[in-house]
This record gives sequence, C-alpha cells and structure tokens, in this order.
Amino acid sequence: MIETLTLISVLTAGGFLGTIFFGVLWWTIQKAVSSPHPALWFFGSLLLRMSIALAGFIVVSGGQWKRLLICLLGFVMSRLVVTWLTRPTESDRISPIQETGHAH
Repeated sequence: MIETLTLISVLTAGGFLGTIFFGVLWWTIQKAVSSPHPALWFFGSLLLRMSIALAGFIVVSGGQWKRLLICLLGFVMSRLVVTWLTRPTESDRISPIQETGHAH
C-alpha cells in the first residue's frame, strides 16, 4: 500500500514538473514573440526550465530507476495536457492566402 502511494505521488510530482516546464515554455513563446531580444527569453527560459526539471527528477527519483521512470511518465503526460490546453482556437489560426492566379 505504501509503495502504491509513493508511486502515485511520484507520478503526480512528474506531472507537476512537466506542467511547470511546458507551461513556462508556452509563456516564454508568448513573451518572446513581441520582444526585441527573443533569444534572451528563450535561453533564460531554457536554463530555468532545465534546472527545475533536472533538480526535480533527482529529488523525486531518490536514486531509484522505477521512480525515475514513473516521474518521466507524469512529465510526458503533462506535456499532452498542456499542449491540449494551449492549442490555438479556430479564430487564432491563420488561414492560408488564396492566390488568384500566376503571372505568365
């Protein structure tokens, strides 16, 4: 019973780490598009996100490969959820430009 609760908490922690990682990535993209220095946004965000994720994986796994895999599963599952929640709506999508003809 305790092992099951531990694995559920590890899965939840992986989901939390993934939500932070991919949520901050989405936020970074929103900010960087209108920034005069988007490379700084992306590089700074990458360092922050990787540091948090790596530290979280090390702490949560506790040196056990089973926990590491379960945490990674939660991380990947959160990617799917964040991607689904932040998908563009129909009004946000840009329609392709219709060409009327080509010059000969």
